Amino acid sequence: MWSSRRNVLLGAAALAGCGFTPVYGPDGRANGIRHAIRMDAPNTRDSFDFVAQMEQRLGRPNAPRYDLSYVITTRESGLAITGSNFVTRFNVQGTLTYAVRPIGADDPVTEGVVTGFTSYSASGSTISTLASERDASARLMVILADKLVAQLLVDPALT
Repeated sequence: MWSSRRNVLLGAAALAGCGFTPVYGPDGRANGIRHAIRMDAPNTRDSFDFVAQMEQRLGRPNAPRYDLSYVITTRESGLAITGSNFVTRFNVQGTLTYAVRPIGADDPVTEGVVTGFTSYSASGSTISTLASERDASARLMVILADKLVAQLLVDPALT
């Protein structure tokens, strides 16, 4: 037990010596973009869920410095098909294409694509299948937003 504590302390000292700063620490990169990114207004259920998760992670913009434009595309495919050709599980794949621009500028400071997937069961009633489908879409938007936030936090163009 003592050796594991010692290893943790030595590891922390080594990280501090190399200039490591936690992204969510007092001087971390998250402070630079928190409350600073204004997203396009949502116009679909998916975009609403996406923007809600982005605001959960980065906060609502109170003094925005950047505009985030995005396009969300999803594709659904059968994953489990019975012998009678009935689909019992669906895979939902999502792609988010984004660009971050300083407010009022035309050229993005960063842009890219994030992808993710989730699935849902279609083996219940019609209502439970619809609820599962909506839940899967909401989970996919959380995945895409979390991946985007992770990319933005390490992007050197955003300070």
